[in-house]
Amino acid sequence: MSDIRLEGVTKRYGAVAAADGVDLAVTQGEFVTILGPSGSGKTTLLSLIAGLNQPSAGRIFIGGRDVTEAPAQARNIGLVFQSYALFPHMSVLENVLFPLNVRKVRGAEANKLALDALKLVRLDGLADRRPAQLSGGQQQRVALARAVVFKPDILLLDEPLGALDRKLREELQVELKQLQRTLGVTTLLVTHDQEEALSLSDRIMVLDKGRTQQVAAPGEAYLKPANRFVAEFLGIANFVGLAGGGQGLLRPERVRLSSEGDGKPARVVEAIYLGQMVRYHLALEGADGGAPMIAAVPFVGPAHAVGTQVNVSWDAADLWPVAQ
Repeated sequence: MSDIRLEGVTKRYGAVAAADGVDLAVTQGEFVTILGPSGSGKTTLLSLIAGLNQPSAGRIFIGGRDVTEAPAQARNIGLVFQSYALFPHMSVLENVLFPLNVRKVRGAEANKLALDALKLVRLDGLADRRPAQLSGGQQQRVALARAVVFKPDILLLDEPLGALDRKLREELQVELKQLQRTLGVTTLLVTHDQEEALSLSDRIMVLDKGRTQQVAAPGEAYLKPANRFVAEFLGIANFVGLAGGGQGLLRPERVRLSSEGDGKPARVVEAIYLGQMVRYHLALEGADGGAPMIAAVPFVGPAHAVGTQVNVSWDAADLWPVAQ
């Protein structure tokens, strides 16, 4: 049985469909990311699942129960927002106790649950502080503790790490995945960050203009995209003509460069050092007449200089036919 199931879910605002006939099934304990650009319908879907909004059409099921018309408080869902949404006048402990008190869980039982949740997010020594006394990362940990303290059936995360700097965001990505695995809670994450989606998810749902473009495991979506939109949104993509017509996708890290040997001749237009990798912008020569190509290769020594000639090659198996 699916823990979350969407059947033809649509949400219209006048003539605009923010969500357009979306189907999705999420199994118990799965971590699924809804990924797409601004305006693709990601947050709309999350608000519909949370019960903060009602669909124009379609049905929503949680744990096999039709909750399409059920209010948010009847869905046993934990919600975490980018803005943290903590109560500034309450202590950390009081913030985490709040959803328990709403559910009429009080006293020693509530205190134990709250302190256990804070320990889970490594904040057990900060229970008496106010949110203003915490860093952004600590505040987001409090928000996570508050969302899981009452043992929700579903955890919904709306761009929870978007306000953090890159280093802290990467640290919290690891902690978030470990927390989700420890709790075993079914989780839906909304983000526009491709790296975040690829690193955290069991599966990714790619949205564009309210419509599902692909639902797949991260590796499949990246290497075998359903269409050109998915190919380009999930990272840098080279498009290469196929022998039988049409185009194939080639990811930059699948491109090989050499100073001599077989392959297509190319000229180095730009070389960008990225630490462990060097990203080369190339112009193919000969029959390909200056067509652009990007290669990402490990940095193991001096890079090919701008303006030099190189040979470009790849394995035929790395080309994936892409629908337009």
